[in-house]
Amino acid sequence: MAQVKRSSARNRIALDRVTIILLVVFVIAAIVAGFFAFRFFSSLVKSWTITSLDGAPVDNGQSAPGTISTTSPGGFNPSSAPTAEPWDGNSRVTILLMGLDFRDWESGEVPRTDTMMLLTVDPLSRTAGMLSIPRDMWVNIPGYDYSKINNAYRFGELDKVPGGGPGLAMQTVEEFLGVPIQYYVQVDFDAFVKIIDEVGGVKVDVPQEITLEAVGSLEEVTLQPGRVTLPGNLALSYARIREGAGDDFGRAARQQQVIMGVRDRILDFNQLPTLIAKAPAIYNELSSGIHTNLTLDQIIQLAWLMPQIDKQNIKSAVIGTDAVEFGKSPDGLDILRPIPDKVRLVRDEVFTTGGPVGPAAVAEDPVELMKAEAATVSLQNGTATAGLASKTTELLKPDGLNIVEETNADGIYDVTTIFVYGAKPYTVRYLIQKMGLENARVVNRYDPSVGYDIAVALGNDWAAKNP
Repeated sequence: MAQVKRSSARNRIALDRVTIILLVVFVIAAIVAGFFAFRFFSSLVKSWTITSLDGAPVDNGQSAPGTISTTSPGGFNPSSAPTAEPWDGNSRVTILLMGLDFRDWESGEVPRTDTMMLLTVDPLSRTAGMLSIPRDMWVNIPGYDYSKINNAYRFGELDKVPGGGPGLAMQTVEEFLGVPIQYYVQVDFDAFVKIIDEVGGVKVDVPQEITLEAVGSLEEVTLQPGRVTLPGNLALSYARIREGAGDDFGRAARQQQVIMGVRDRILDFNQLPTLIAKAPAIYNELSSGIHTNLTLDQIIQLAWLMPQIDKQNIKSAVIGTDAVEFGKSPDGLDILRPIPDKVRLVRDEVFTTGGPVGPAAVAEDPVELMKAEAATVSLQNGTATAGLASKTTELLKPDGLNIVEETNADGIYDVTTIFVYGAKPYTVRYLIQKMGLENARVVNRYDPSVGYDIAVALGNDWAAKNP
C-alpha cells in the first residue's frame, strides 16, 4: 500500500511537469510557438533533456546534450528569420501564425502563405485573442508595392531580404494593422495533421452541412451539423476548405474553431494519461514541422500563462465582408480591398482589453470622430499649383484637423493619395469624405517614427477642383 502511495506522489510530481509540457504543445499548436522542452521522471516516460527547434537558440545556461532534426520532410524551411525580441513576461505579446500553401512547395515553387493569423496575449489582464487575415487582402508589401498579403512570405524568400519570408510577412501585417508583432511561427501542414492525430482528434461544432475531401486521399466525407471529433486529415480539410462555405471568411472562422479545439483537448485533464504516453511522438512531430523565432524561455513563460486565461477571455475575430470591398487587381485577380476604419474596429475587438484603442464611435459625425482621434497630418503639394497646400489647410482646419506641416510632395501626383503611418482610421475616413477620394487612394505605411500620422499628397485632380 505504501508503495502505491509513493507511486501516486511521484506521479503527481511528474504530472505537474508533464502538464507544462502539454501546455507548451498548446502554445505551439494553438496560441502557437516553436519550442518544446521537457524532462520526465521515473517510469512514466524516458528522460528528456532541453532541446531546441529551428529558429531560435536555447539560452538556459547549459548546452543541449542532444539535437533533433529540424528539416521538415514535407515542408519548407525559411532562408532566414527575424531576430527574437526580448520579452519581460508582462507586456502584451503578439505572434504571427503562418501556414504555407503546400501546392506551391509540392510543385517546387517558393510558397505563399495559405493561412495568416495574429495571436495576442496580454499577461496583465489575462486575456488573449485571435485575428484572421484573408489571404486575398490587397495591401502594401514594404519594398514591393501593392499585392495580395499572402505574397509577402514568397517575396521575402525569393529576394532573401533580411528576416526572409517570415520577416517580410511580419512587417507587412504590422504595417497593415498598425500593431507591433514580436514573433512568428510557421507550421507545416503535415505536422498539423500528425499533432492532431496524436492528441486524439479535435472536437468542433459544425454549423451547417459541409463536404470535405480528406487530405491525402480522394475520399469525400460529409459532416452534418453538430459536434464532431475530427482526425488530423479531416481537421486540416475543415480548416482549409473554401468552396461553398463562405470562402476565406468562413474558412478563417473554422481555423479558429480548430485552434480552440486543440486548446480544449490539451487542457482536458481527462486526456492527460493518453497525452503523457504520446508526448514523445508529439514532440517529434513538432520538431520537424515548426519554425519560429521564439526562445525557449519565452515559450515556457507563455505555457505557464495559458491555463490562467479563461476560455471566455479569448476573443476571436475575422476581417470579414463588412470590412472589405471586393475588387480586381491590375492583372485581373480577385482581391479584397480593406476599409481602414472598419478594419481598425475589428482589430480593436481582439487587441483591446478595456475599450477601443481609438475614440469610441458613439457618434456618426465623421468630424467629431476625427477630432477625438487627434491625428497629426502633413499636407504635401504634389502639383505645380503654387499655394495648394495652404489653400487646403484653409478648407480643412476649421473642422479641427490637426495639420502640423505644409510642404512639397516627393514628386508630381496625378491623383491625391493619403499615406497612413499611424492607426488613425477616423481621420482617414474624414479626409476621404471631405475630399471626395476613393478608398483605393489610401496607402498604409505603418511607421511611428515618421513624425506625423498621415500625409496627404495633393494631386492634380485636387488642384483642378480647387482652382
